Amino acid sequence: MAQAKQQHKVGRSQDFAIGQMNLFELQGREIGVIRLPGGDLRAINNSCPHKGAPICRGIVGGTWRSSGPGDLTLDSGSVALACPWHGFEYDLVTGEEVCWRRPTRLRMYGVEEVDGEVIVTL
Repeated sequence: MAQAKQQHKVGRSQDFAIGQMNLFELQGREIGVIRLPGGDLRAINNSCPHKGAPICRGIVGGTWRSSGPGDLTLDSGSVALACPWHGFEYDLVTGEEVCWRRPTRLRMYGVEEVDGEVIVTL
């Protein structure tokens, strides 16, 4: 039988600055919550799908795109989280791995703002 989803208040909306990762322990899991440049929030399991690194301690920024050898362009419109161990980048909108296009993705949870509070659903 499936376990019921639980909601967790993790803070006030105003405490979540753009690009700043906030870590929380929820139901025995470490979860990172970040506000993207457009204002949306993401809740991410703090474990890299590649080798289990604490991914939420990685660098958040744009990502480099390439159409082939000799072509490298900074895509500042995207928001990626780079693993602190091996540099694998994951798109924070889709959760997908950016460069290698492997079938790995970040484990993400529902997150919303209600009456000035940020709530994560596990």
